[in-house]
Amino acid sequence: MSWLVVTERTVETMQPIVDQAPTAFQYCTDGFTTYDALNYHQGLHLVAHGKSQTYSVEGGNADLRHYLARLAKRSRCFSRSIHALRDAIALFVDCWNRRQLFKRRFPQYSPHLIDFISI
Repeated sequence: MSWLVVTERTVETMQPIVDQAPTAFQYCTDGFTTYDALNYHQGLHLVAHGKSQTYSVEGGNADLRHYLARLAKRSRCFSRSIHALRDAIALFVDCWNRRQLFKRRFPQYSPHLIDFISI
């Protein structure tokens, strides 16, 4: 997986991101006009009205920013290496998923995320 950083939302900067995205039946975006000009290949482009199609993604982003200081907005913490950032996100996702499975199995318990770190 390669990472792209976009500093402005133009067709020239956004099309490579769409090209690298996994194939999907539909792509939901906000109403920004650049998204209408992009080629979604065989997928359907929908403008999400309200939060119905984006709230879960935004919730995941908020969790990442909460648990990983290097992703917090206006933070002095940052990754000097893309590999370190990938490793931190992979560790977070692994712990988060294992905690979610535990919470489904034992709903009466409320474990902390740190309890699921495997070394």
